[in-house]
Amino acid sequence: MLALSWYAAFHIGFVRRADHNILWGFAGLKRPGLDSVTRFTAGLCDPQPYVFLAAVPILVALVRRRPRAAVTVGLIMLGANVTSQLLKPLWALPRAFPGPPVFIVSGSWPSGHATAAMALALGAVIAAPPRLRPGVGAAMAAFVVAVCYSFLELGWHYPSDVLGGFLVATNWALLGAAVLWWVDARHPVRRRELSPTGGGQVSVGEALAPMGVLVLGALLLAGVIALARPHAVIAYASVHKTFIAGAAMIGVLVMSVATAATLALRRS
Repeated sequence: MLALSWYAAFHIGFVRRADHNILWGFAGLKRPGLDSVTRFTAGLCDPQPYVFLAAVPILVALVRRRPRAAVTVGLIMLGANVTSQLLKPLWALPRAFPGPPVFIVSGSWPSGHATAAMALALGAVIAAPPRLRPGVGAAMAAFVVAVCYSFLELGWHYPSDVLGGFLVATNWALLGAAVLWWVDARHPVRRRELSPTGGGQVSVGEALAPMGVLVLGALLLAGVIALARPHAVIAYASVHKTFIAGAAMIGVLVMSVATAATLALRRS
């Protein structure tokens, strides 16, 4: 899937055109006031602040007396980010964007920021106590969407770079979770975890509820923006239909991955 995603981004005509059109829609939102917010948000996944953010789920797992989970989460984030940095020069090819306001280097696929954000989100879900995982998953999904929308608005990456980053992080999370389950099955931990909210199976409804609230909140925010400037929003949307579809797909993809992780782990 990772190689197919790369091939489509660089060699399939309609995918490349959609890539350009979605990025053009994000770039058209650039405003001085908005740029300051998006630079801060995207910068949360720069190396220096990311080190501190990445330490949080590891510490949570250690506090819960789950050293195996702490090691797994750390390896997921480290492995995913290193993999993205290795793939950038290995699969780099030039891509032409139709004019300003952005210039993207050839080694932009996959996005390191998207990889970092998704790896952190999935690591947080793994590290969280079962009863808190649905809320953590929804909160981290919002974080990933905010980071990706921010660097797309700044013109740092193509949307296909985001997909590549998501795939790298998800593959590492799947590998890490599989190894963790296998080790726990072979060598069960007898000691109970230190967490008053750690026990108890989460129902499907409880797992999905926070994500539903997040979706409703996103729709409400979109409605408020549309009502505040209806003519401008309608005019922009009519010109940038591919951008609207692409932005929605990124949001749906992030929430789907976070929901799948929450459901997969609801018994552990």
